[in-house]
This record gives sequence, C-alpha cells and structure tokens, in this order.
Amino acid sequence: MSIIKASFIDIRRYSIEFKRHLLQYLVLFLGLDVSNQLLIIPTFRYVTTLILQASAIPFISYQNILTIITTQPVAFILLILELVLLISIIYVEFSSLLLGIQGIKSDNFSLSWTYQQVINSLKLIRPSSLILLVGYFILIIPFVDSIYRTPLLAKVQVPQFIMDYMTRSAWLATGLIVFFAIAAILGLRWVMTLPLMSYQEMNTYSAMKKSWQLTAHKRWWQIVKALVLVGVLSVLALAISWWLIYCCQLVWDLLPKQAAFIGASINMLLIQLTSEVAAIWSTVVSILLITSLLKPEDIEIRRPKRRSKLLAGVAGILMLVFLADTAVNNNFYLKDNNSKAPLIISHRGVSDHNGVQNTISALKKTAKLKPDYVEIDIHETKDKQFVIMHDENLEKLAGLNKTPKDLTLKQLISLTVREDGHQAKIASLDQYLKAVKKLKQKLLIEIKTTPRDSKMMLENFNKKYGRLILNNHYQVQSLDYHVVSDLHKINPKLFVLYIQPYNFTYPHSVADGYAMEYSTLNNNFIWQAHLDHHPVYAWTVNTQEVMQHMMFIHVDGLITDNVELAKKTISSYSSKTSYASRLKNYILIFINVTSYNA
Repeated sequence: MSIIKASFIDIRRYSIEFKRHLLQYLVLFLGLDVSNQLLIIPTFRYVTTLILQASAIPFISYQNILTIITTQPVAFILLILELVLLISIIYVEFSSLLLGIQGIKSDNFSLSWTYQQVINSLKLIRPSSLILLVGYFILIIPFVDSIYRTPLLAKVQVPQFIMDYMTRSAWLATGLIVFFAIAAILGLRWVMTLPLMSYQEMNTYSAMKKSWQLTAHKRWWQIVKALVLVGVLSVLALAISWWLIYCCQLVWDLLPKQAAFIGASINMLLIQLTSEVAAIWSTVVSILLITSLLKPEDIEIRRPKRRSKLLAGVAGILMLVFLADTAVNNNFYLKDNNSKAPLIISHRGVSDHNGVQNTISALKKTAKLKPDYVEIDIHETKDKQFVIMHDENLEKLAGLNKTPKDLTLKQLISLTVREDGHQAKIASLDQYLKAVKKLKQKLLIEIKTTPRDSKMMLENFNKKYGRLILNNHYQVQSLDYHVVSDLHKINPKLFVLYIQPYNFTYPHSVADGYAMEYSTLNNNFIWQAHLDHHPVYAWTVNTQEVMQHMMFIHVDGLITDNVELAKKTISSYSSKTSYASRLKNYILIFINVTSYNA
C-alpha cells in the first residue's frame, strides 16, 4: 500500500470520527474561541492597561524596562505575574483541547467532564511545564497553526518588522533558516510531549523521553506526510467552497439592492463558518493522527458520572454568540465599505526605491506622486541643530562609523549618502522644510532620540519649528513616549502621535494618535482609539494584501514605501462596490491575515 493511500485512509477514518461528533467538537472549539474573544483577551488587556495607569507608566518597551524594574517594582511584579497567568491559561486551554478531543473520540465528553478536565489541567501546572510550554511553542512555530491551533495562541505573533530586520543581514537570515530547520526537526520529535503530560500526568523529562521514542517509529513519518496532506485538503476545500459562495453572490447581485445585501450577509457568514469548520477539522484530524501512536492504556479517560443534557443547548448558544459577533462585524463591513480612504504617507520620503531615504532629491520625485504626507526622521547634531537621518549610525548610508551627535550640522550636510543605486547629500531640517514649502507637501516628522541628546532639545525644536508646523498642518511622531508627553506640555497645539511596535494594551495616553506596526494591529485597538477621536496609522505597509487588510480594519493612514501601489490599492478597494467584490476582498484579506499570523 502506498504511503499516500495509507494517509488518505487515516484521514478518512478520522474525518468520519469528526463528522460523527461534530456537535461536541463545535462546543469544545467555539467555547474556547468565544471565551478568548469576549473574556480572556479583553480582560488581560484591561488589566495591563490598569496596572500601567495606576503606576503612571505610559508604555513598555526596551527603552524603559530597566526604569520600571528599579522605580516601579510592584508594577513589574504584577506584569510578570500576569504573564505567568497568561501562559498558564494557554497551558490549560491546550490540555483541555487535547483531553477534550480524546474524550469526544471515546464518547466520554460532557460539560461536567470538561469542567473536571480543566481542574485536572490546573493541578498539572508546574514551573517546569510552563518553561517547557514556552520553549515548545518556539520549536513548533513553523507548523503550529496547522497542527496545534488554539484561538489564544493564534494571537501571539512576532511583529513583522522584527522578521524584516532579521532577514536583512545574510548572517541573520542564515541563522534564522538554520534555527527554524532545527526547531522543526526537534518540534516534530517532541510533538507528543504535551499529550503525554496531559494524558498520563508525566513529568517533563519522562514525557520528552517517551515522545522521542514514539516518534522514532517508522509510522511516525507516514503520519507527518498525512499532516501535510491534511493541510492541502483543507486549503482545497476552502478554495472550492469560497469560489462557489462567490459565484452565488454574483447571482444575488442581480437582484434589488436590499435582497443583494441579505444574500451578501448570508454568504459572508458562510465564508466564516466554512473557515471555522475547516480549521477545527484540520486541528482535530491532526491531533488524532499524532496521538494514534499512543496505546489505549496510555490515555486515561475517566467516564463522566452522567451525560450532560445541556450539550446541544450550549452548542446552540455558542453558535448564536459566534454568529451574532460576526454578523455585527459583517454588517459594518458590507455597509461601510466606502468609508473615508486612509491617508497615504510616504515612508522616509521615498517611493519604490526612487532615491535615498530622507533626502531632498527623493522628496522631489515622491512629491510628484502626491502623497498626503511625507514621513521623515530627524536627529539632533553635535551643535544642537537638526538633520534628516533615520539611522543612529552613518555607516550604512554614508560609510562613516559616526553618529549624528558626533558631527556638526555643517559636517553632516557635506556627506554623501548612497542607497538603491542613488546618491545625494544629507539634508538639514531647514533645507528640507524649504523644499517641501515649494512643493506644497505636508510632513510627518519623526523625532529620533538618543541618550546623548541635549536636555533642551525639545524646547529648541518647538522654539524653532513649532509655529511653522502648526501653520502648515504638519504632524509629529516619536517612538520615545517622553517626546510625546514633553511636547504635549511644551506646545499642546502640536499634533503628536505615539509610535508603537506591538499591540498589547488599549490606547490610553496623552498622544493625539498612534502609529503601529501592522502585523499586531487589529480593529479592536482602532475602535478604542477612534472612541477618543484619535487616528491610527499603520507602518510599514508595502503589499496590496496588507493594505487591503488595513483598510478593512479602518486604519486612518498607510505609512508605505510604495505610494503608487497604495493609491492603486485604495482606488481598487473603494471602487468595488458590488457585494460579490466585497466578499472577494474579504477572502483575499482573510488569506493574507492567515498567512502572516501562521
């Protein structure tokens, strides 16, 4: 028998198992999903925000972590305890998922049984198991979304800008590839560890040892190939179902507008339901395939004292909550597709590699594309002037191992910088401002800071440029929250945004708006910011798919390296007013979000 045929037989057997117990699986997965979306994730974000507010800590980043530890030890301890609690909840959810799937398979699933498994999972938590969980998920990152998918774990992401930074260097990129190759091999060998700990209450070492032995079996490699096949089948099934739904909507769009809207609402729900069922199916079949190496005696499933008669009712309630939540969002999307287009902001004043970043020659080319804003970066110089420069060191662009603080403004503007086959002189802020005035171009000025900056830097900046910024409706932003808060005190009329690389709290600060790295930005953060009438810009958005996703969650601005692509994407997205086109947009956005969340 061929390996592929054997894999199909395994998948078919467990798919029949999945169909037979569909109601129970929906209760298990939707229960986790609804509790995470409506309770756990909002609670953790609110608690984090409250801890920061009570301790007068405006933000958490590498810039102030030592300050928090030394000046706010209670807040730091609370944040660490919150992190441990979050990891513990992930562990409990994970164990409950594994035990729940096995319980359903053996006809032992009920609400009382599920409650007992949660209690048992809590008893299993030890420091070693939490450490293992962190390391374990690092190892299985390459395939975690297809094998061990939990709604809460899916929220944990590595920001895209970190991945971009790590792949710029050949050495870092090579190291990353080697790391993930080793991680995939070790992750595959230790993939049985947590099931063994959950089923047999083994300690960490014993579970890892037995997992290694079980995955040495030749059938294990057949299972691995079956797992790949599960992923392929899931994608094919979704592609076919989505295509049929899209074709159905094309027919609905021939009817009067109200009927077409009703059809679009139903079809969008169908898209989300098929996606959810496909994800649950692939997870269940994958886990059943993996745990098929275990013998029946290895899995201790206690039969519940009585079967729950409320199971169908709970399934119905969970489904109604899921449908109500998605229906509200769907209605907002389908009726609000032609909302205000986001601002287009040229990142570092360039577009599609048309010049050296932050230079006047690039500005002149980019301004012809008519972006709403050009974003630039400024540093303080040795003689307390301001120069247009992003990097703290001049080595990359100018070939000089110096910082802006090492040189005077006169020395800096005499240097030539090179990038993408272009070259230009470094510009002072005064020179750049004269150029944008002639071009009638608005600016978004990012203030870069270093420990060597003068104490009066912001006062000098406001004294020299504050009135000009206000008169020309320019905006200011910074990754350093002290810049945001201090400028707010020095000149409350300035519009200052706070740049955030990661989304883990609700927006609450003196900032007039936010600029956030796109990969962790979501509509919940944007909704909260909009309640306070604060705009949210996404950076750095360079692909059509990500631009569409940012428009879908209603960002107010796209900071991009490709102004022309942003214009075309916005035009195309906004012009597709038919409901079929909107569903197609949603599917494309869903595919993109899934790809960079995986």
